[in-house]
Amino acid sequence: MLSGKRILLGVTGSIAAYKAVYLLREFQKAGADVRVTMTPSATRFVGIDTFSALSRSDVAVNIFPGTETDPSEFWARHIQWSEWADIFVIAPCSANTLAKIVHGLSDNMLTSTVLAARCPIVICPTMDGGMYQAPATQKNLKTAFEYGYHILQPEEGYLASGLNDIGRLPEPDRIISYINEILNTIDNDSDKKPLSGNKVVVTAGPTREFIDPVRFISNPSSGKMGLAMAEAARDMGGDVTILHGPVNLEFPHDVNTESFISAAELFEKIKAHSDADVIIMSAAVSDFTPSTYTGQKIKKETAENQIPLKPTQDILFWLGEHKRSNQILIGFAMETENLIENAKEKLTKKNLDWIVANSVNEEDSGFQVDTNNVVLLGKESKTELGGTKREVAWKILQYIFTKQESNRDQ
Repeated sequence: MLSGKRILLGVTGSIAAYKAVYLLREFQKAGADVRVTMTPSATRFVGIDTFSALSRSDVAVNIFPGTETDPSEFWARHIQWSEWADIFVIAPCSANTLAKIVHGLSDNMLTSTVLAARCPIVICPTMDGGMYQAPATQKNLKTAFEYGYHILQPEEGYLASGLNDIGRLPEPDRIISYINEILNTIDNDSDKKPLSGNKVVVTAGPTREFIDPVRFISNPSSGKMGLAMAEAARDMGGDVTILHGPVNLEFPHDVNTESFISAAELFEKIKAHSDADVIIMSAAVSDFTPSTYTGQKIKKETAENQIPLKPTQDILFWLGEHKRSNQILIGFAMETENLIENAKEKLTKKNLDWIVANSVNEEDSGFQVDTNNVVLLGKESKTELGGTKREVAWKILQYIFTKQESNRDQ
């Protein structure tokens, strides 16, 4: 799976550092060329010579190795290795190193290389359960995710502390599977990217349907799934435009953005972009809007007990009716019951190519959270996908375009 890939393995000061030795060997067995950088604390658990012998390469620890006769040969290694690597995997990643990465500290070769890296970076947080669940660590993980690092969640089990808790470094096969998905998706050869030359429109976030100047009907959508879909489409070579509702997100500089407030505004923008090759409708669009809008704030003393509503424009249905040949239309279905049945009905009724179904009843899925568990449905396909929203977005598009390529070959 990793044949010919260049992997930079980062090892930090965790008791799980010994597992990185086995991980290195598995990388090599899969055909990868591996180099190792360690934090000084990591050398207290596993010796430099072990990694040097197995990788058949020098191991980088300090920016200025005092034992070397010519330090100038090594001080720029973080630049050289960051350009060399196809992917940088930090396994295990301690809470201390995670904090340094998030805050941009670079006091050793590993953290300096993180700052210089131009390749995908995978962080495998590994520590005691209490440390992992500490508010500071959770905030750092969230920030790292927002910065674009790939976070592979730790496993639960027996820890060095003697407790059974979350914090274990995943087994090598899971790590390899994870990074293989990333490498398959992010290919340095843009000609091989499935969306190269394609215009992609992604909708994200909620709509607001105003009752009066200070009150509106909306939903808790954060726009995170839409942002993840847009970034995945960009990484696959697409020319991406994000149409977004009121969200508190930082959008990538290399995608186009347009904002909307109401479902009616989104509909106008969608009509203007309906020539896109791929349209991904991940926004949470309100189904209803107030029948009348009051220009002044409604006073409690004079307010009616009911708010008359009318349906909003069914944008997805309109897109299905006006779908061009070879256009790919992907919808989302957020449900509280009968997930698959409702999603299948929506897939057919609205003439979609694919629909992503997920339930708001699951703790680690739906609005606001950074993870998602979805069922991707096509006319003749069904698969379950889970992970962070960024991971799920890649898996969705990778699955769709792998299927498309397979159908072309038949």
